[in-house]
Amino acid sequence: MTDTHYSLDDIRLRLNELDNELLKLFSERRKLSLDVAKSKVKTAKPVRDPKREQQLLVKLIENGKDFDLDAYYITQLFHTIIEDSVLLQQEYFQNLANPDLSRKPVARVAYLGSKGSYSNLASRRYFSKKNIELAELGCENFKEVIKTVESGHADYGVLPIENTSSGSINQVYDLLQHTSLYIVGELTQKIDHCLLTTTETSLESIKTLYSHPQPHEQCSEFLNRLNNVELISCASTADAMITVKELNSPEVAAIGNSDSGKLYGLQSLITNISNQTENQTRFIVVARKPVDVSEQIPAKTTLIMSTAQDAGSLVESLLVLQKYGINMSKLESRPIMGNPWEEMFYVDLEAHLKSDAMTSAIEELTAITRYLKVLGCYPIENVEPTAIPLSN
Repeated sequence: MTDTHYSLDDIRLRLNELDNELLKLFSERRKLSLDVAKSKVKTAKPVRDPKREQQLLVKLIENGKDFDLDAYYITQLFHTIIEDSVLLQQEYFQNLANPDLSRKPVARVAYLGSKGSYSNLASRRYFSKKNIELAELGCENFKEVIKTVESGHADYGVLPIENTSSGSINQVYDLLQHTSLYIVGELTQKIDHCLLTTTETSLESIKTLYSHPQPHEQCSEFLNRLNNVELISCASTADAMITVKELNSPEVAAIGNSDSGKLYGLQSLITNISNQTENQTRFIVVARKPVDVSEQIPAKTTLIMSTAQDAGSLVESLLVLQKYGINMSKLESRPIMGNPWEEMFYVDLEAHLKSDAMTSAIEELTAITRYLKVLGCYPIENVEPTAIPLSN
């Protein structure tokens, strides 16, 4: 239909028709993915079947050659489709395992900052996949997020735990040491830092820059190139944007997300100012009660422990994990307040809490550590792309 005798309007009309047909096909495919999940309830098969996924991609790449579609295009497209299918099936199993939670039409969620903060964006993204309406509760700091959930004023709290550029967020780790809450979920959010202003201005005109301390760290290389600019910390990126809006001056700017900036009438002066091109933050979701995780889906278990002060005590604990073939994806140490030179270790393990390996490992760790507590077992929601042979 792209011959030159067709008008641009005709071509666009046909594109719209094709897009609508694609939407119908995507919807039909999603329904079939749920049917697959329902069939797996009886067979107890895991959600992911890497061998089948690989075979599917190889076949699609080969078939795509007949339609002049390159391998990269097909791979990117179907990685997204497979990820959606996996998360959809995981959510189905989680609803079966936690029927009381699945019946809740509204969730009260506490997060850092006002609407438009990165924590707020992460909250919306996480719960949008669960078809739950949000009652949003912005908080001034991480401690308030924890207390709001502990007191029952919120059902969930969303907290950033680590960033690919600035590393671990120590304040959150320290709070987890004392809270009674459980980790019930996680997600990774792409962070797009921009320089936001109320009016058209120049970089040379900026005298004051507002943001949360984390974006200051994540954009340090860009900030170091600025001359005579005062950096002022705010409770969140949203609070920084609110401040810049109220000041309404060509000499002030905020660091934040461009879409969030539009909520406050701000425009992007400069985009992509992070130190790393792939700037991502991992968030955890906390609640007063733990969730049951279906053994058919990939799970992560987070625990905290303190070891004896003897040489090799930590190594002895890690050897227990190696003994049972449990992969450790994160190890973080934080000082124990009131106990000089003693450390609390936070460990993320890619294993289900109820698996035989984890049951045995925790039993042995309890015997050789001074303190051990499971902070939560929750679904792994970062779906790794399916690998395909390089020859394809």
